[in-house]
Amino acid sequence: MAKKKLKSGFQLDGIAPNILLKHVENTAPFLFKGELDTSGKERSYLEKLRFYKKNLKQLSNINLTEYFHICLAAHWSTAGTFVPTDVDNQIREGLWRHKDIKKHIEKMARLTIESWSWDYSQVTNRKSYNRVNDQVMSTHEGTWLSVAIGAFCALTKYKEEKLAKEVAEVILAEIEKEEKLMLQLREDRDHINFLRAAPLMAHNFGDLDRVMVQWEMNIDDPFCKKIFKLGHELNDSYDPILVYTGKVNKAFSSKENHRHMSMRQPKCLRKSSDFLIPVGPFMDQWGETLGKSQKLTLEEKAEIACAFFDGYKRQDQAFGYCRAHGAMIRELENGLDDLTPFMAFDLVHELKNSKFSEIAMRPLEEFEAEYIKALDEFQCPVTGIKF
Repeated sequence: MAKKKLKSGFQLDGIAPNILLKHVENTAPFLFKGELDTSGKERSYLEKLRFYKKNLKQLSNINLTEYFHICLAAHWSTAGTFVPTDVDNQIREGLWRHKDIKKHIEKMARLTIESWSWDYSQVTNRKSYNRVNDQVMSTHEGTWLSVAIGAFCALTKYKEEKLAKEVAEVILAEIEKEEKLMLQLREDRDHINFLRAAPLMAHNFGDLDRVMVQWEMNIDDPFCKKIFKLGHELNDSYDPILVYTGKVNKAFSSKENHRHMSMRQPKCLRKSSDFLIPVGPFMDQWGETLGKSQKLTLEEKAEIACAFFDGYKRQDQAFGYCRAHGAMIRELENGLDDLTPFMAFDLVHELKNSKFSEIAMRPLEEFEAEYIKALDEFQCPVTGIKF
């Protein structure tokens, strides 16, 4: 990629910030239409994107820290959407290796620590809560961990030991938060929310592992040993619940929570944050929201139904799309018949006579009871834990 020098003198190695804003608008247009609350410090990253969208000329005056901030804001705003912005490697590694990093590393590290507490609740539907303290966990924590470990590695490289220690402490605090959440859900006997949370934790620690490898961290380093492969290998620093959760995810959820490529086709889903996809397979409430929504036409709902069926055919052992479809059409006056005028005849015939429709029509209590029973019977092959 050709390098460009901005008016400020900053040499840009990655995506131009104005193009990045277009990518954000493509996947999350609701951000720029006043739908979200962007007030307050913890949501100021959302307002930053809105500001620059209205003041594009100001982008020529940014420096490395501000570009990093924009990339963080863009990714936080879109990580829960159907097409997240492609700046992962920039915020995890690329910008930490920029030729001007020594001048900006402290501010970027401070910004990384601050971003741990950004409020992303409006821009994702993939989240879980600890009922004791209302702490939230989503896949956003995986993004944060991957940025934070990049910051730690860069700080260590440039002998910024004090600040590296501060970043490490927040990384450990995040791991502890996720550990406590999983323990609490198990203590509460909350099977369904445990199954919702398991893929979130697995995703987050997976992101952390990948970037540790990317930075070629020394696996014999004490800090590295304390945080590596937490969802895979037992670690004396943490409860075995982390490995148990990783195995539960593999057994129950890994086929459900992928990149949702089929759902990128119906762009009507990008109209509102109300339509952001949840954790599979428990997608009934999402489907109900889609079915009730006045923001979607029947033709658009038919397009969504086609995408659900296409996604199921790509992965027929994942049932989230089936559940969302069933809940959506139950909210329509005449069910699927309201959508068939906008769907190909052969497709409608195939859909109606498929396993997809059978799973879609099962009562919610019956569907969830099957998962509850299976989780009760599952025993972790590594820890021996049962729910």
